[in-house]
Amino acid sequence: MHRMAVLKLLRAHSAVAIDAHEAAMVAETLRFVEAERDCLLRSCAPGHLTGSAWVVDAARERTLLTHHLKLNKWLQLGGHADGDGDLAAVAWREAREESGLTRLRLGVAEIFDLDRHWIPERKSEPAHWHYDLRFMIEADPMEALMRAANESKELAWVGLTDVATLNAEESMARMVRKTGQGRV
Repeated sequence: MHRMAVLKLLRAHSAVAIDAHEAAMVAETLRFVEAERDCLLRSCAPGHLTGSAWVVDAARERTLLTHHLKLNKWLQLGGHADGDGDLAAVAWREAREESGLTRLRLGVAEIFDLDRHWIPERKSEPAHWHYDLRFMIEADPMEALMRAANESKELAWVGLTDVATLNAEESMARMVRKTGQGRV
Protein backbone atom coordinates (compact mmCIF):
# COMPACT_ATOMS: atom_id res chain seq x y z
CA MET A 1 0.00 0.00 0.00
CA HIS A 2 1.45 3.32 -1.06
CA ARG A 3 0.32 6.60 0.49
CA MET A 4 2.69 8.88 -1.41
CA ALA A 5 0.31 9.33 -4.35
CA VAL A 6 -2.49 10.30 -1.97
CA LEU A 7 -0.26 12.76 -0.13
CA LYS A 8 0.78 14.33 -3.45
CA LEU A 9 -2.89 14.76 -4.47
CA LEU A 10 -3.78 16.26 -1.09
CA ARG A 11 -0.89 18.73 -1.14
CA ALA A 12 -1.79 19.83 -4.67
CA HIS A 13 -5.43 20.31 -3.65
CA SER A 14 -4.44 22.36 -0.61
CA ALA A 15 -2.76 24.84 -2.98
CA VAL A 16 -6.01 25.38 -4.94
CA ALA A 17 -8.31 28.23 -3.96
CA ILE A 18 -10.75 26.37 -1.72
CA ASP A 19 -12.97 27.69 1.05
CA ALA A 20 -11.82 27.72 4.67
CA HIS A 21 -14.00 24.76 5.69
CA GLU A 22 -12.65 22.52 2.94
CA ALA A 23 -9.10 23.73 3.62
CA ALA A 24 -9.46 22.60 7.25
CA MET A 25 -10.69 19.17 6.11
CA VAL A 26 -7.76 18.88 3.69
CA ALA A 27 -5.33 19.70 6.52
CA GLU A 28 -6.99 17.10 8.77
CA THR A 29 -6.87 14.51 5.98
CA LEU A 30 -3.18 15.20 5.39
CA ARG A 31 -2.48 14.66 9.11
CA PHE A 32 -4.54 11.46 9.05
CA VAL A 33 -2.79 9.99 5.99
CA GLU A 34 0.63 10.89 7.40
CA ALA A 35 -0.19 9.27 10.76
CA GLU A 36 -2.12 6.15 9.68
CA ARG A 37 -0.18 3.61 7.63
CA ASP A 38 -3.40 1.65 6.99
CA CYS A 39 -5.45 4.69 5.91
CA LEU A 40 -6.43 2.97 2.65
CA LEU A 41 -8.00 -0.02 4.42
CA ARG A 42 -11.48 -0.31 5.93
CA SER A 43 -9.92 -1.96 8.96
CA CYS A 44 -8.23 1.33 9.94
CA ALA A 45 -10.12 2.00 13.18
CA PRO A 46 -10.34 5.80 13.29
CA GLY A 47 -11.40 6.01 9.65
CA HIS A 48 -10.24 5.42 6.10
CA LEU A 49 -9.97 6.93 2.65
CA THR A 50 -12.77 6.75 0.12
CA GLY A 51 -12.98 7.80 -3.52
CA SER A 52 -16.11 9.47 -4.87
CA ALA A 53 -17.26 10.40 -8.34
CA TRP A 54 -19.11 13.65 -8.94
CA VAL A 55 -20.61 12.40 -12.20
CA VAL A 56 -21.77 15.23 -14.47
CA ASP A 57 -23.07 15.58 -18.00
CA ALA A 58 -20.96 17.36 -20.66
CA ALA A 59 -22.90 20.61 -20.21
CA ARG A 60 -22.29 20.53 -16.43
CA GLU A 61 -26.02 20.98 -15.84
CA ARG A 62 -26.83 17.62 -14.23
CA THR A 63 -25.21 15.18 -11.84
CA LEU A 64 -25.87 11.51 -11.23
CA LEU A 65 -26.88 10.81 -7.62
CA THR A 66 -27.60 7.63 -5.73
CA HIS A 67 -30.12 7.23 -2.92
CA HIS A 68 -27.79 5.42 -0.50
CA LEU A 69 -29.44 2.42 1.12
CA LYS A 70 -27.69 2.45 4.53
CA LEU A 71 -27.42 6.20 4.97
CA ASN A 72 -30.85 6.90 3.44
CA LYS A 73 -29.74 10.05 1.66
CA TRP A 74 -28.96 11.19 -1.87
CA LEU A 75 -25.21 11.28 -2.49
CA GLN A 76 -22.58 11.13 -5.20
CA LEU A 77 -21.33 7.68 -6.22
CA GLY A 78 -18.25 6.30 -4.49
CA GLY A 79 -16.72 3.80 -2.16
CA HIS A 80 -13.81 2.47 -0.14
CA ALA A 81 -10.21 2.51 -1.36
CA ASP A 82 -9.67 -1.07 -0.13
CA GLY A 83 -5.91 -0.67 -0.36
CA ASP A 84 -5.81 1.15 -3.71
CA GLY A 85 -3.75 4.33 -3.49
CA ASP A 86 -5.09 5.61 -6.83
CA LEU A 87 -8.23 7.31 -5.51
CA ALA A 88 -9.17 8.67 -8.96
CA ALA A 89 -9.27 5.07 -10.21
CA VAL A 90 -11.32 4.09 -7.16
CA ALA A 91 -13.85 6.85 -7.92
CA TRP A 92 -14.04 5.83 -11.59
CA ARG A 93 -14.45 2.14 -10.72
CA GLU A 94 -17.15 2.87 -8.14
CA ALA A 95 -19.04 5.10 -10.59
CA ARG A 96 -18.99 2.33 -13.17
CA GLU A 97 -19.98 -0.41 -10.71
CA GLU A 98 -22.71 1.59 -9.00
CA SER A 99 -24.31 3.00 -12.15
CA GLY A 100 -23.69 0.45 -14.87
CA LEU A 101 -22.48 3.27 -17.13
CA THR A 102 -19.61 2.28 -19.40
CA ARG A 103 -18.67 5.56 -21.12
CA LEU A 104 -17.24 7.43 -18.16
CA ARG A 105 -14.47 9.99 -18.63
CA LEU A 106 -12.19 11.29 -15.90
CA GLY A 107 -11.12 14.74 -17.08
CA VAL A 108 -8.14 15.16 -14.78
CA ALA A 109 -6.86 13.00 -11.96
CA GLU A 110 -6.89 15.96 -9.56
CA ILE A 111 -9.14 16.22 -6.53
CA PHE A 112 -12.31 18.12 -7.37
CA ASP A 113 -13.52 18.28 -3.76
CA LEU A 114 -12.68 16.77 -0.40
CA ASP A 115 -14.93 16.02 2.51
CA ARG A 116 -14.46 14.44 5.92
CA HIS A 117 -17.66 13.03 7.36
CA TRP A 118 -18.72 10.84 10.25
CA ILE A 119 -20.23 7.44 9.49
CA PRO A 120 -22.53 6.27 12.29
CA GLU A 121 -22.17 2.91 14.00
CA ARG A 122 -23.97 -0.02 12.44
CA LYS A 123 -24.42 -3.62 13.57
CA SER A 124 -21.08 -4.94 12.36
CA GLU A 125 -19.15 -1.68 12.16
CA PRO A 126 -18.13 0.93 14.71
CA ALA A 127 -18.61 4.62 13.94
CA HIS A 128 -15.69 6.06 11.96
CA TRP A 129 -14.53 8.86 9.66
CA HIS A 130 -14.59 8.81 5.88
CA TYR A 131 -11.90 10.96 4.31
CA ASP A 132 -13.50 11.32 0.91
CA LEU A 133 -11.46 12.41 -2.11
CA ARG A 134 -13.86 13.39 -4.87
CA PHE A 135 -13.18 13.50 -8.60
CA MET A 136 -15.28 14.95 -11.42
CA ILE A 137 -16.23 12.35 -13.99
CA GLU A 138 -18.20 13.04 -17.14
CA ALA A 139 -20.91 10.69 -18.43
CA ASP A 140 -23.68 10.69 -20.99
CA PRO A 141 -27.12 10.83 -19.33
CA MET A 142 -28.61 9.19 -22.43
CA GLU A 143 -26.56 6.01 -21.96
CA ALA A 144 -28.86 3.09 -21.23
CA LEU A 145 -28.55 0.26 -18.71
CA MET A 146 -28.36 2.37 -15.60
CA ARG A 147 -29.06 0.19 -12.61
CA ALA A 148 -29.03 0.73 -8.90
CA ALA A 149 -26.28 -1.18 -7.10
CA ASN A 150 -26.83 -3.25 -3.96
CA GLU A 151 -26.01 -0.30 -1.72
CA SER A 152 -28.43 1.99 -3.52
CA LYS A 153 -32.20 2.43 -3.48
CA GLU A 154 -32.28 4.43 -6.69
CA LEU A 155 -30.17 6.35 -9.22
CA ALA A 156 -31.21 9.63 -10.82
CA TRP A 157 -29.80 12.36 -13.02
CA VAL A 158 -30.55 15.58 -11.16
CA GLY A 159 -30.29 19.16 -12.34
CA LEU A 160 -27.64 21.05 -10.37
CA THR A 161 -30.28 23.56 -9.34
CA ASP A 162 -32.33 20.71 -7.83
CA VAL A 163 -29.60 18.95 -5.81
CA ALA A 164 -30.43 20.89 -2.64
CA THR A 165 -34.02 19.61 -2.71
CA LEU A 166 -32.66 16.06 -2.32
CA ASN A 167 -29.67 16.81 -0.07
CA ALA A 168 -29.13 20.29 1.35
CA GLU A 169 -25.84 19.45 3.13
CA GLU A 170 -22.97 21.90 2.59
CA SER A 171 -20.85 19.07 1.22
CA MET A 172 -23.22 18.70 -1.75
CA ALA A 173 -23.78 22.43 -2.16
CA ARG A 174 -20.03 23.00 -2.37
CA MET A 175 -19.70 20.54 -5.29
CA VAL A 176 -22.63 22.20 -7.05
CA ARG A 177 -20.97 25.63 -6.63
CA LYS A 178 -17.64 24.33 -7.92
CA THR A 179 -19.34 22.80 -10.95
CA GLY A 180 -20.96 26.14 -11.72
CA GLN A 181 -17.59 27.86 -11.41
CA GLY A 182 -16.16 25.62 -14.09
CA ARG A 183 -13.95 23.63 -11.71
CA VAL A 184 -12.64 20.52 -13.44
